[in-house]
Amino acid sequence: MKSIFESLRKTRNAVFGQIAQLLGAGDIDNDTWEDLEALLIQGDVGVETSLALIERLRQRASAEGIYRTADLQKVLREELRALLPEGEPLNLDWPLAVLLIVGVNGSGKTTSIGKLAAYFKRQGRKVVLAAADTFRAAAMDQLAVWGQRVDTPVITGPEGGDPSSVAYDAIQYAEARKADMVIVDTAGRLHTHHNLMAELEKIQRVIAKRVAWAPHETFLVLDANTGQNGLIQAQQFLNAVKVSGIILAKLDGSAKGGMVLSIGHQLGLPVRFVGTGEHVEDFMPFDREAFVQGLLGQP
Repeated sequence: MKSIFESLRKTRNAVFGQIAQLLGAGDIDNDTWEDLEALLIQGDVGVETSLALIERLRQRASAEGIYRTADLQKVLREELRALLPEGEPLNLDWPLAVLLIVGVNGSGKTTSIGKLAAYFKRQGRKVVLAAADTFRAAAMDQLAVWGQRVDTPVITGPEGGDPSSVAYDAIQYAEARKADMVIVDTAGRLHTHHNLMAELEKIQRVIAKRVAWAPHETFLVLDANTGQNGLIQAQQFLNAVKVSGIILAKLDGSAKGGMVLSIGHQLGLPVRFVGTGEHVEDFMPFDREAFVQGLLGQP
């Protein structure tokens, strides 16, 4: 199982390792702030979040009498952690917990669903998958392959059929077989596809009528390689559904892990799970401390 620290190697090597070097020794001066700001923006933290972070660091340096760069590094770690919402415990304490998974094509959504099912099975859950991305036969086939791989039933429908019906059938199947979790895949819809966003809202309504307070969690899968485009995707999905958390896929293949900080700061969304490699086991709950250590290196 690849750790969060290991999976951030590319991000750390590309930019954030330079921040650790910048704050290695010497006194803080104007160049320190300018160089730090430039590195944060280069590291896909985003302009708005980078400026807010620099302002916060300046305030603390002034208030706490910090004038050495080595002392600023500890404060930076604390402020990076503060940008990442911790999130409440997952809302899964139901006779049948329903999870809705959304995200654009190519984000790693189907793979993340397979890994998520395997993770919850290891926790003792009895899981059913709903292949409600009926717009692409390949998507249903891919989920079926994952279902076989992690030994989890997959409920499908006809290509081009009603996605809401697939979600409904999966819930019925789960109830009949005393399963306690349904994970619903949805079409990899782009934010420009307004009809697909409307379909997503319909799936939510159907699920809510079938199971009280469902979906209990709605996870948006983001590809760590998208950088600040991930923030735009997240904002668009929030216009259609109440996203409760992020699944960050392909973290190990990206040098843009800093985008997580802007999502936390600007949207207030917690990252719930991260994909850290190609194997089924390379998937784990998000850990703020491990993430910050992975960005800057061990303290």
